[in-house]
Amino acid sequence: MSKLNIDIPSVKLSDGASIPIVGPFVQRKSSGGGKLDQAIVDGTKTAVKLGYYHLDGAEAYSNEEEQGKAIKECGIPREKLFVTTKVMDNVKDIPNAIDNSLRKLGLSYVDLYLIHSPTTVNSNDELQKAWAEMEKLKKAGKAKSIGVSNFIREDLDVILKTATEPPAVNQIEFHPYLQRENLIPYNKEKGIVVEAYGPLSPVTRAAGGPLDGYLDALATKYYVSPNEILLRWCIDQDVVPITTSHKEQRLSDYLRTLTFKLTPKEIEEISKIGSQQHYRGFFKKRFGDDDRR
Repeated sequence: MSKLNIDIPSVKLSDGASIPIVGPFVQRKSSGGGKLDQAIVDGTKTAVKLGYYHLDGAEAYSNEEEQGKAIKECGIPREKLFVTTKVMDNVKDIPNAIDNSLRKLGLSYVDLYLIHSPTTVNSNDELQKAWAEMEKLKKAGKAKSIGVSNFIREDLDVILKTATEPPAVNQIEFHPYLQRENLIPYNKEKGIVVEAYGPLSPVTRAAGGPLDGYLDALATKYYVSPNEILLRWCIDQDVVPITTSHKEQRLSDYLRTLTFKLTPKEIEEISKIGSQQHYRGFFKKRFGDDDRR
């Protein structure tokens, strides 16, 4: 397998930091804890070997120890890596949560720390207090940037009422079958970079939908796969996609995303066809069947 010699570009965050434009999601530990999962370590190291320095993990996925071991063994200087983790179960004790995460990661700081979901608190007041703790840990140097995940506009408005620093990032499920109505432009208006998880849903979880034919046609035109077309659709809208595969060939193929750009008409057509179908893969209980926020 030949490796594409491509440097992954970055985009600026509102706080001055830079985030790589694409990154792999560190696998969830299937056992939920316990014995170290070497497959996760190896998969993460493979991603780094290919040039993916943006590593996205989470407290809730029980993968921080594996993420940390891969970081230690990958041979890349810490300052070149962009390490993300998230707080979920322990959001009511964020000072302790970040210390536990840093201990498991074997790091003195993370590049990005996210509140994994607004549903982990019981009130707006609790959410505002949680964000205040996020601001404190950033000032303490434990995270270079802070942000949120799975926040809709109403959630953002809650924390922005009392925030001294807005979130740098909002990581949400985003793909042509879930375009989130006005959430993307609202994030941009507030200077919040959007990260997309599940960007490949139209060819994975929701395969067989109205986009299949058009994605295949574009893949033929650009000599890539439909996966890369979907990643490019995100990037060309200034959205940072998070990929889920840790297979070396697929990760290598995903780098082809950086060798072409979609035309504005093609982006519009993917969006238009995608809007014909609604699919949400995560947090379904929070939303109605046709709620596209």
